[in-house]
Amino acid sequence: MDLLIPNSGLLFWMTLVFLIVAVIVIKFGFPVIINMVNERKEYIDDSLRKAKEANQKLSNIQKEGESVMQQAREQQALLLKEATATRDAIVGKAQDKAHEESARIIAEAKTEIEAEKQNAFNDIRGQVAEISVKVAEQILRGQLADNDKQMELIGKLLDNVSSPVSNVSK
Repeated sequence: MDLLIPNSGLLFWMTLVFLIVAVIVIKFGFPVIINMVNERKEYIDDSLRKAKEANQKLSNIQKEGESVMQQAREQQALLLKEATATRDAIVGKAQDKAHEESARIIAEAKTEIEAEKQNAFNDIRGQVAEISVKVAEQILRGQLADNDKQMELIGKLLDNVSSPVSNVSK
C-alpha cells in the first residue's frame, strides 16, 4: 500500500513544484497564449471583414457589369433600329429612283415609238402616193384617147386611192 499513499515529503515537494510551474505558466505562459489567441481572433475577424468587403465589391461589380450589359443591349437595339431605318430609307430612295427612271424610260420609248410610227406612216403614205401616180400615169397614157373612159378611170382610181389610205390610217 505504500505505493498508493505518497509520503508527506514527496507530497510537499510535488505541491511546491506544481505551484512554481503554475505561477510560471500563469505569469509567462498564459499571457503569450492569450495574446496569440487574440491575434488569431483579430486576424480571423479582419479576414472575415475583408471577405465581406470583397463580396460587397464583387456584388457591386456584378451590378455594374449588369448595368453596363443592359446599356450595351440598349445601345445595340438602338443601333439596329437606326440601321434598319437607314436601310429602309435607302431602299425606299432606290425604289423611288428606279420607278422614276423606269417611268422616264417608258415615256422616252413611247415618244420614240410614236415618232417611228409617224415616220412609217408618212413613208407609207409617200410610197402609196408615188405608186398611185406611176400607176395612174401608165394607165392614163394607155387610155387618153376616150373622154368617157378617162372619167370612169379617174373615178375608179380615186375610189382605190381613198380606200387604202383610210385602211392604213385605221
